[in-house]
Amino acid sequence: MKKILVLNAGSSTLKYQLFNVDGDNYDVVAKGNAERINRDASFVSIKHGNEGKQVDVVMSSHKDALDAVLKLLLETVISDLGEISAIGQRVVQGGAYFKESVLATEDNIKRVDEYSSLAPLHNPAAVMVIRAAQEILPNVKQVLVFDTAFHQTMPYEAYTYALPEEQITKYKIRRYGFHGTSHKYVSEQAIKFVGENSKIITCHIGSGASITAIKNGKCVDTSMGMTPLAGMVMDTRTGDIDPYIPLYIIKTQGLTPDQVSDMLNKESGKAGLTGYSDSRDFQAAYERGEPKAINGMEVFIYSIVKFIGSYTAAMGGLDAIVFTAGVGENSSLVRKLVLDRLAYMGIDLDEEKNEQRGFINEISKPGSKVRAFVIPTDEELVIAQDTVKLI
Repeated sequence: MKKILVLNAGSSTLKYQLFNVDGDNYDVVAKGNAERINRDASFVSIKHGNEGKQVDVVMSSHKDALDAVLKLLLETVISDLGEISAIGQRVVQGGAYFKESVLATEDNIKRVDEYSSLAPLHNPAAVMVIRAAQEILPNVKQVLVFDTAFHQTMPYEAYTYALPEEQITKYKIRRYGFHGTSHKYVSEQAIKFVGENSKIITCHIGSGASITAIKNGKCVDTSMGMTPLAGMVMDTRTGDIDPYIPLYIIKTQGLTPDQVSDMLNKESGKAGLTGYSDSRDFQAAYERGEPKAINGMEVFIYSIVKFIGSYTAAMGGLDAIVFTAGVGENSSLVRKLVLDRLAYMGIDLDEEKNEQRGFINEISKPGSKVRAFVIPTDEELVIAQDTVKLI
């Protein structure tokens, strides 16, 4: 039996899960977060079985956060750090170079660091955690699993922006896509139902959200672009807009590029339209009949439907739609509003099944021309599985 530690570093957080691996069985022993790294009121939490614990701890760096996580694991579920067989690290941006998961060699770590300009909030944090793990657990192998890797099968026509050649070749400006481990996992689950030679659209709808077209098990297009700002409307991100808009705002309102970046990433989307940055509050306002929320929901749903329609055309048909992530898995309302607008495609929604949640669930009726599924995502499991394969 192996113990695999999965780490997911954000700009000020470190999420983790510890798996017991026995053959094909992956059991979660414990999971939790280190939050507010290098900020006031930082803490680390753990949940194992029906028990949970949270400890206030000063963390001035991601190394401090990893120290705190390991200490908490030692206090609760393991007796020695030597029990950890390997570590799987989530890396947001792997550029066009990393097409699959890799061992954390020195060359690979340096290349991840080079891609920090494309993911300035996430890649530097990942590198810090990788280095910290090397220092604390020098004999434990690490595996790097990339959000962007699954999307590297996109054809040139899908990932290329119509920019001067130098921008594409020298500065690596192209569509990369994100949430790759999630899209990979749920599409593999859907393939079990509809077959490998199929056309599937996966909708990862959470605070951040992306939609991916998957043909015969391979990604052929995805809604996020060079950064996670592109695509459908999200909780606080604009999604796709006229590219001149940021320049117009800078020129006419005197804002700096950083201020405009904050506006587009943190103050827009559903929050900008309605004032609600949390999807649950947004939906509750819609159900209360608040005019702004009603209008905002129409914009939100339209952005999803538009991508599904365009990807159906790009693939020359569609066999299944998959909903996953926080909103996709838990909001029967959003699923219904989307699928009602796609009824012309031959989707026959089962209203009763659509209200269920918490497991893989086909929500279309038998005989539906296009099938619809709710499949809970499990990105940490994908990372753990890739880690075991590579060690």
